[in-house]
Amino acid sequence: MYKRVIIKVSGEALKGDTMHGIDPKTMLKIARDIKEVHDLGVEIGIVVGGGNIWRGKSAASLGMDRAQADYMGMLATIMNGLALQDALEKLNVPSRVASAIEVNQVSERYIRKKVEKHLKLKTVYIFVGGTGSPYFTTDTAAALRAAELNAEVILMGKNGVSGVYDKDPKKYQDAIMFNELTHKFVLEQGLEIMDSTAASLCKENKIDLIVFNIEEEGNLKKAVLGKKVGTKVT
Repeated sequence: MYKRVIIKVSGEALKGDTMHGIDPKTMLKIARDIKEVHDLGVEIGIVVGGGNIWRGKSAASLGMDRAQADYMGMLATIMNGLALQDALEKLNVPSRVASAIEVNQVSERYIRKKVEKHLKLKTVYIFVGGTGSPYFTTDTAAALRAAELNAEVILMGKNGVSGVYDKDPKKYQDAIMFNELTHKFVLEQGLEIMDSTAASLCKENKIDLIVFNIEEEGNLKKAVLGKKVGTKVT
């Protein structure tokens, strides 16, 4: 159904059953799911979060300088991106890592035209470093890359959550999952799918969003094929 996608992988999804950090088994499982989509001939960009290692906003709430904390979070995404690239290469999936901040020894600088060229060659691009600026989340980075690269959809893989609910399903057993929503409804109701900046970018650029449980094997491929999975925001 989709020819070019941005996959948003939360940092929490990379820690598996551990308290924090990167779980190699979970990383390899996610890489296998990405390979399934790559084998379909889909052009893939991936934005990774860093919450499994460091959360800038949480540190700021404890008194740390917000900008400094956010830069540390960007470095966490670089670590996750390199780990994901390693897992993909073990599966013979060609990949490159592009950073919004300069770390030349481990990653190339993000250049849109260069990325577009390699996406057409079916190279998977892993985007790290967020937007390169503090005060913006990796959700905003995913929306920004999707808009810049004319991706048709953002596939937002969540950890242990099957979609978008009317309230927190981990706290309330009677929480109801939405099958389909609009970006306008999400913004008006303040649903915490992604931050408002990211949601506005998706709305303005007509980018679909599919929120699904990345822990369930095969969900990523189902989403790309247009099968019913998670919550679709249009």
